[in-house]
Amino acid sequence: MGSNAIEINGLGFKRGDKTILEDINISIPEGSMVAIMGPSGVGKTTLLQLIAGRLMPDTGTIEVYGQCVSTMRHRDLYRFRSNLGILLQNGALFTDVSVYENVAIPLREHADLPEVLVRRLVLSKLHSVGLRGAVDLMPSVLSGGMARRVALARAVVLDPKLVLYDEPLTGLDPITVSTLIRLMRDTNDTLNMTSLIVTHDVDEMQRLADYCYIMAGSRVVGEGTPKELLCDENESVKQFVNGLVDGPVPFHYEAPDLQTDYLGQG
Repeated sequence: MGSNAIEINGLGFKRGDKTILEDINISIPEGSMVAIMGPSGVGKTTLLQLIAGRLMPDTGTIEVYGQCVSTMRHRDLYRFRSNLGILLQNGALFTDVSVYENVAIPLREHADLPEVLVRRLVLSKLHSVGLRGAVDLMPSVLSGGMARRVALARAVVLDPKLVLYDEPLTGLDPITVSTLIRLMRDTNDTLNMTSLIVTHDVDEMQRLADYCYIMAGSRVVGEGTPKELLCDENESVKQFVNGLVDGPVPFHYEAPDLQTDYLGQG
């Protein structure tokens, strides 16, 4: 690892009057696998969208490999995304085309290659995730784990420098989870990529991430290696990593006084 792949400084983002992210400062070293963790609704996926340039921040800056994403024009964003792989929670495969065509989409979109080379690259990536034999199948016949592996092959078919994962292991059985964790780690290290993983799974964090940031209440409330965070004394961090009901993260969504609500007053 050398310089940082991602530098986020003073990042703020609102939806209307609601603050989603506030004063976010994050550094992601090149070649690392870093987890962004926290309860649902704290802005983790929004952060990924900002890094990918799909949203623009209200304050602060995001630099990816020295390029300021938050000020890029449309044409520059298009080129930038050719070096970016994204794997969403459900895989997000196109249901009306085959496994082969799903993996080939980034190549056809961003690279002008002869079909023979496209085929070699697609088959190579599918082979790396154990699914070269599924090349002609349609997404509708794939299991959840197979679909996620096809999505991984598609995310890395252009050998991007950076891969963003949004809850990549949610809803999968333990064997498939272990398989994907190994594939993600091997892919990152073999291709010298940088991986940023949004997750709420503490066990997953310990098995996969080199470093972690924990978010709560629109801010980063803790950071460190998985082992360090398990010993962190911050109340928000302790509540999250130990799965505690009582703590700074409330059970109830903000609402008027119960009696006032019942009586219809206010």
